[in-house]
Amino acid sequence: MKHFTSDGTVYQRNGFGPTVVLIHGLGMNRAMWQWQLPSLTNDFDVLTYDLWGHGESSNPPSRPSLQLFSDQLIGLLNEANVTTTGVVGFSIGGMIARRFAYDHPSRLSALAILNSAHDRTQKETEAVQMRADQSRESGPNAMLDAALERWFTHPFRLNNPKTIALVRGWLEANDPMVYPKIYRVLVEGNAELVDMIKSIECPTLVMTSQDDHGNTPEMTHRMADAIPGARSVILPKLMHMALVEDPDQINGHLLAFLRNALKV
Repeated sequence: MKHFTSDGTVYQRNGFGPTVVLIHGLGMNRAMWQWQLPSLTNDFDVLTYDLWGHGESSNPPSRPSLQLFSDQLIGLLNEANVTTTGVVGFSIGGMIARRFAYDHPSRLSALAILNSAHDRTQKETEAVQMRADQSRESGPNAMLDAALERWFTHPFRLNNPKTIALVRGWLEANDPMVYPKIYRVLVEGNAELVDMIKSIECPTLVMTSQDDHGNTPEMTHRMADAIPGARSVILPKLMHMALVEDPDQINGHLLAFLRNALKV
């Protein structure tokens, strides 16, 4: 069942048990978690929502930033009467989750960061900046093919045309006036998180794919080293959208972590 908050956030809840919130990636929407919900809802009350400027939610009320999206999440939890929650964030969602962990540590019971960047080098920053500039100058659709090639392995793209078409459709639905502004958060939000994450105290899992070149295994290991007690997992032979391409592998790690962290 679909719900609406007073600030224009659209969300859904499924399942029973401790609450877990899932934060989608840039250009996606809450439907991207459809490959995780059947597994997670057996043990958890799973809350999925559309970030401002995505899916059915309203556009951002002010200049997009990690702080703004952290504010969206705390507002959502308050209106949904959720006191504490586990949070799973993918890509930019993982950045928002880290900012939320810093802003509202008492509301967080577990944190899983999936395929998300950390402390980029100058070369890595320039690559993201170039894509952000391209989205502003040419629109998000100009980068569709390149994005899908970065996100999925070649065999998966060949053998799963319906799934690729579904993800392409989500990307094509983005507002060309709003999407580039949110894309900039990927660039600008990187530096602010480097020191913030050292204060995270809840159980934390950091996971990425072997061939996710924008959210590398090296980043993931360094992130886990910076977060007290965190554990890192690298998924072999997968790229950015591993949670779509190989959900069984992702779900296995997520379930084991969340069950242990949330005492299920």
